[in-house]
Amino acid sequence: MSIDINWWGVALAAVSAFAVGGLWYSVLLARPWQRAAGVSDEALRGGVVRAFVGTFVLSLVTAVTLAAFIGSNGVAFGALAGAAAGVAWVAAAFGVNALFERRSLTWFLINGGYNAIVFTAMGAIVGAFQAA
Repeated sequence: MSIDINWWGVALAAVSAFAVGGLWYSVLLARPWQRAAGVSDEALRGGVVRAFVGTFVLSLVTAVTLAAFIGSNGVAFGALAGAAAGVAWVAAAFGVNALFERRSLTWFLINGGYNAIVFTAMGAIVGAFQAA
């Protein structure tokens, strides 16, 4: 069995997580997320490099794995597969954690929603690049 990975698509998909996250966790939902997660402005100032490097590495892992699943099935299949993974696996798992950690519905919707959107975008991107 051979798995062909388009590394340009993987890299762009990983970068897309930053674009979505930049909008989601700053412009759109910064304060509600901070309140729901219990994260202060002061806490956000520390460990920035670690957070960004770690996020990029983990986003690459996500994109490579999506690329392996999506194959050369195209952008529509990629988006659908990404959405399914983002909602049914990632957001659902966040929901289980939220229930046991007694997190708010707001926390769940913000973090689960981000992952649903990012996985959909990543799936569409790797799907498009791998079908080309």
